Amino acid sequence: MKTELTPVVLMKQVYKYHYTSDLETAAVNGVNLEIKSGEFVAIMGPSGSGKSTLLNLIGMIDDVSRGEYWFQGQDVARLSRKAKTQLRKGNIGFIFQSFNLIDELTAAENIELPLLYLKVPAKERRERVEEALLNLEMVHRKDHFPQQLSGGQQQRIAIARAMVTRPGLILADEPTGNLDSENSAIVMDKLKFFHESGATIVMVTHSEQDARHAGRTIELFDGKQLISEAAHKAQ
Repeated sequence: MKTELTPVVLMKQVYKYHYTSDLETAAVNGVNLEIKSGEFVAIMGPSGSGKSTLLNLIGMIDDVSRGEYWFQGQDVARLSRKAKTQLRKGNIGFIFQSFNLIDELTAAENIELPLLYLKVPAKERRERVEEALLNLEMVHRKDHFPQQLSGGQQQRIAIARAMVTRPGLILADEPTGNLDSENSAIVMDKLKFFHESGATIVMVTHSEQDARHAGRTIELFDGKQLISEAAHKAQ
């Protein structure tokens, strides 16, 4: 008998509310979502549709207001903030549009940082950083500081930092949003490489071209998931 694998992400009627003094707004409005291991999923929609909010909920950066969220079979609502942090550190890598590199650290030190948080031994840290730099073709820039790198090079370092812990899930929020077409293509090629190596990827994007790299696209509008999910043909 074939056994179904537990989804990496399972959401049931998930809502996220934002409040002002006299107004309640549903940034995410009744989303149902299942993401299986090894998928590459794009999330699209106009500005303000709830894409980044949904990504933050998946990454446990923010908390669900109502509904169920299960990550790798664990009921996230039952976890303490400390337990969520530990679960996130070991299993999820983040890539941001604005890179979020630390200016005072070199490229290699930025990549190494999450390994320090995980208390990985020094020898293994060095080996993993070297491997990440090699995979992203950035060995020659390892001792440069972020301000000495182009936008495309900074994003490659950010991807290396996200991948160095070998997470099962990569969350990418507009990873090519600040890049020109040439560097965008390089970044998407690297994401495809990690996906083909076994990573599950969820990517928020405005780019139809970038979304075509995904296996399927989920569309949001006013926080609501549209009924259909467009599946892409193999590239």
